[in-house]
Amino acid sequence: MKTFATVLLVIGGLATTAVAASDQERDQPRVNTQMHGANAGQAAPDPDTIIVPETFSAPAYFGQIAFDQQCSACHGKNAAGSTGNGPPLVHPIYEPGHHGDTAFQRAALGGVQAHHWGFGDMPPVEGITPETVTLIAAYVRELQRANGID
Repeated sequence: MKTFATVLLVIGGLATTAVAASDQERDQPRVNTQMHGANAGQAAPDPDTIIVPETFSAPAYFGQIAFDQQCSACHGKNAAGSTGNGPPLVHPIYEPGHHGDTAFQRAALGGVQAHHWGFGDMPPVEGITPETVTLIAAYVRELQRANGID
């Protein structure tokens, strides 16, 4: 039992070390890069540097409206994140191969425990529907593709 407790302490220490920020990076969101490669450690983008397509598909157009109303307070303008509130969704961690559209559904409808960033848990979004989340995901995916995240 003592060995198991020691292992837990070591694992906990490694996880804490993996997400700890240096003094210079304290204003940047923290991300655990251990399991997700070097790109996962990229800082949150400046909202004004996000490439926004001139036109969106119809679902993404309506998704942008819903995102601005339901999500931007935490996930920032153009899904670039909001220091202290929520992570950027235009970021390699949220590429479709790692966080598929079902991850957006689960997070928005049921909430999600913090597992990549130091922002804390995401509560469910009150009153949102699966159809609206599908539109929001379309918007985020089109923003991601415009910014080289496939």
